[in-house]
Amino acid sequence: MRLDGKVAIITGAASGMGKAIAEGYAKEGAKVVVSDLNLDGAKLVVEGIKASGGEAIAVQTNVASDDDLQRLFTETKQAFGTLDILVNNAGIMDGMEPVGEVTDERWEKVFAVNTLAVMKSMRIAINLFLEQGHGTIVNNISAGGLYGARAGAAYTASKHAVVGLTKNTAFMYADKNIRCNGIAPGAVITNIASTMTNVSEFGAGRQSLGLAINPRAGQPEEIAQMAIFLGSDESSFVNGQVIAVDGGWTAY
Repeated sequence: MRLDGKVAIITGAASGMGKAIAEGYAKEGAKVVVSDLNLDGAKLVVEGIKASGGEAIAVQTNVASDDDLQRLFTETKQAFGTLDILVNNAGIMDGMEPVGEVTDERWEKVFAVNTLAVMKSMRIAINLFLEQGHGTIVNNISAGGLYGARAGAAYTASKHAVVGLTKNTAFMYADKNIRCNGIAPGAVITNIASTMTNVSEFGAGRQSLGLAINPRAGQPEEIAQMAIFLGSDESSFVNGQVIAVDGGWTAY
């Protein structure tokens, strides 16, 4: 039980990597808050966790809403009394547009979910962690936060920003018993493609050039294993790192 007794919020946890992280955390003894815009999906994840003997609640959350984010943390404290781990997993794709094609609307929407919401949830969590004297943040970022050829301009920039935010936060609070790390998954089999609309033919063509060197697509559970490690005390000396979990794709 590597997370025994810890309380964790996982955003975007109704499906994909978030679901796998929520289930993995519960198996390791954490009390899990399954946060997602899709409440029915979140409730199904909670049912599965409870059926396996774990503890979990579902909270419907639009991470781009300040009110929803505040309610997420309030309901977490009401249910479990504290918060030990925040996993920022919720995210959306762009349409592979290069900067010459991206619209203000697309840019703002992608940043609202992928970057601004992450900052705001971290801000709430950090202040809770400072009060209680400990806490851990795990940001599920993307290989697109490390390199320029994994998505369009908006997604790439939004994820690069979270890499910087992760490192800055880790350094700022390193002496407060607070850690902040990130995961940079490569290609993983999830439903994030469903968030893509009006895909740029030019941008998608350019982005596809690197697919030939991708060893394989990963499973959400493989990303969850890294999230478990980074959330646990096993990683007590790991701080400010963004770790690629991609089968070696970015090693090229």
